[in-house]
Amino acid sequence: MLIIRLSCSKYILFFICLLNLSFFSFVYTVMGEEKGFKYFASIQKRLIKDGFDATRIINLYSRPQVSFEEEGTALFFVHSEAKLDYDQFANKWSIQKAKKYMEKHKAILAKTEKVYGVDKNIITAIILVESGLGNSLGKRSVLNTLSSLASMGDPNVRNMFWDLRGDSSNLTRKEFEKKARRKSNWAYNELKAFLEYTLKAKIDPVEIGGSYAGAVGLPQFMPTNIPAYAKDGNMDGHIDLFNHADAMASIANYLKRFGWRPGIDKEKAYKIIRRYNHSIYYINTILKISELL
Repeated sequence: MLIIRLSCSKYILFFICLLNLSFFSFVYTVMGEEKGFKYFASIQKRLIKDGFDATRIINLYSRPQVSFEEEGTALFFVHSEAKLDYDQFANKWSIQKAKKYMEKHKAILAKTEKVYGVDKNIITAIILVESGLGNSLGKRSVLNTLSSLASMGDPNVRNMFWDLRGDSSNLTRKEFEKKARRKSNWAYNELKAFLEYTLKAKIDPVEIGGSYAGAVGLPQFMPTNIPAYAKDGNMDGHIDLFNHADAMASIANYLKRFGWRPGIDKEKAYKIIRRYNHSIYYINTILKISELL
C-alpha cells in the first residue's frame, strides 16, 4: 500500500487541482462528440487560468446555443476586402435612406458633432456602411465566432477544421497553419474583452449577434475597442452599442482620439478613417457618402 503524507493545506490544494483536471477529463469524455465542447475544451481551460470564474465559463460553454462556427471561421481563410460591394452604399437609394436617418436623429447628431467635433455626415456614413443604419447588425453569435477562431490555437482543432473545410480554402496547409495561429491569438484577446464587457454590462453573451469577425452593434466595434473608445451618448449610465446615441458618440470619440478635428482636410480625414478600417475601398466610400450627404 502506498501512503502519501501531506499537510492539510497541501492536501486541499492537491485535491482541488486533481478535481479540476478530473472534471475536464470527465466532461470531455462525456461530451466529446458534442461539436462545441470538442472544439472549446482548450480555451475554457485557458480562460479559467487567466482568471475567469470557472463555474461561469463551464456553464456558458455547456449551453446548447454554443457551438463551433464552421462557416464563419472558413470566411477568414477566403475573405477578400476587394470583393465587397461598397458601391451599394453610395447609390441613390442608400443616400436617401441616410438623409432620412439624419433627419430622424437630427438632435442627437448635432449634439454629438458639438461635443466631439466630428462631422455628422462622417458619423452617418460609417453607421450606413457598418450596419445599414442599424438594420444589418450581423446574425452570427459573437461568442461562437470568437471562441471558434480562438480555439484554432489548439493543433487538434486546426486538424479537425482542416479536415472539414480545408478544400474550401485558397491557402496551402502551411499557409493555413500560420494564419490560423495568428488569428487565434487575436481572437482570444477579443474573446476575453467580450466576456469582460458582457459581465460588466450584465448582458447575456449568448444573445449578442455580430459580424463574421465578431464586431458588435451599429458601429461594429471589436470588443477590445469597447472599453477603449465606446461612450454613453444618451447618458443613461451604461454603454449600449445597439443604441443610436451611444453608437454615434462612440464613433465620434474613436475618430477624435485618432486626431479628427473640425475642418480637417481630406488627406487627414483619409488617414483617420483608415484607423477604423484599413480598406482603401472602405475609406473612399465613407468620404464619398459624406460628400453626397
